[in-house]
Amino acid sequence: MVWKCFIFRQKLLGRFGIDLNPFYIITMYWKKLSHEQIKETVFKALGENLDYRGERPILGIPGTYLDTTEFYPDAPFLQDAPYMSAMVRNPNHIGVHTLSEESVLEVFEGTQKIERDLIRLVAEEVFNGEPNGQDGYVATGGTEANIQAMWVYRNYFIKEKGARLGEIALVYSEDSHYSMPKGANILNLQNIILEVNPETREILQSSLESKIKEAMQDGIKYFIVIANLSTTMFGSVDDIDALGDFFTDQNVDFRIHVDAAYGGFIYPFTNPTSRFTFQNPYMSSITADGHKMLQTPYGTGLFLIRKGYIEYVKTDEAQYIPGKDYTISGSRSGANAISMWMILKIHGSEGWKYKMESLCDKTERICKKLDRMGVEYFRNPYNNIIAIKAKYMSAELADKFYLVANSYEFEPEWYKIVVMPHVKQGTIDSFLIELEGEQKSRKSNQKG
Repeated sequence: MVWKCFIFRQKLLGRFGIDLNPFYIITMYWKKLSHEQIKETVFKALGENLDYRGERPILGIPGTYLDTTEFYPDAPFLQDAPYMSAMVRNPNHIGVHTLSEESVLEVFEGTQKIERDLIRLVAEEVFNGEPNGQDGYVATGGTEANIQAMWVYRNYFIKEKGARLGEIALVYSEDSHYSMPKGANILNLQNIILEVNPETREILQSSLESKIKEAMQDGIKYFIVIANLSTTMFGSVDDIDALGDFFTDQNVDFRIHVDAAYGGFIYPFTNPTSRFTFQNPYMSSITADGHKMLQTPYGTGLFLIRKGYIEYVKTDEAQYIPGKDYTISGSRSGANAISMWMILKIHGSEGWKYKMESLCDKTERICKKLDRMGVEYFRNPYNNIIAIKAKYMSAELADKFYLVANSYEFEPEWYKIVVMPHVKQGTIDSFLIELEGEQKSRKSNQKG
């Protein structure tokens, strides 16, 4: 483990005697690999898998390589393309590979080692977990990973606490991703939706207190709590410690899952004092998508959870799978796990930190221009999302630059800009020039 977590506890001496909450300063490092080193590692792993085209008599696996009519294996470029080679060979990563050093299916043990190393890297380096202290897998995306967490904690409360379904609730803010109500619907969980401050996007303490009190009066005893590490629309970040402290004070059973589908691969790199780490006892699990900030193919949503929990969703009926299955998805593309590992390794921790800081710098320049125009917006300083109040721009301008509205069913209140790597400065400048023109025109009309 190459992260170091320093806990500083400051005490205000004198007549106040206030003991401040600890905060973490996280320094990180993992080595950048060259393309040749990555290629060598991936091809070595593919070589450790059993080859469907090889001499081994593989008769019982209900899968094979990609259809050669279109995906021919002798394409010359594949020799220099480890990810595409993995796609063509089509390894199946069914199951969870962090439960032991053994492969779930010997046929794919080589590439499953890469997924295991990916889980270790992200859990222990990015989110500061203890060595071998976390389980996880590459899910299809944040929706699956979030529902996986709900499934785990629902079963935990039922099996360990004797909870009934009607006694378990899912708690999340109104800014949370739609996978929350979707998961609650699938798992028959009660929904508790917390209101947020319309300006700061923070969860309203009054809403938290009143809704949890009402839920407890209605017989809710167990709470699965979602803390957002960058909401989809605003990039807002919930206060995980405030949530944890509140439920602790209520003396109820709860577990906190962090939805970092968007923020998981930017926020830890731009905020060295992030509280979203496995060193924080309130964080039991986390979702982090590769197919957003990490720029990996769709279908790369990482799910990480503390050791000891994933067993609550073991499917004993999967008798034909060595090691059983613990995931919603079941069969999974091994190539997707490889793509995440490749991106993290080609940049190294310092390279990725620089890339994320550069995006935040570009985002900050936009915000300063908006400030000079007097345009109101919301932005978390560690994320690259800017939500602009809709009253400051025409729908035509928003449509021209493909800004996303907070609602397409009702009158939008916000439009968001997401400063991704494809966003060029010239595009930003063009948008800001037109936005400024609309502001001047609006002010002129008001004077007239």
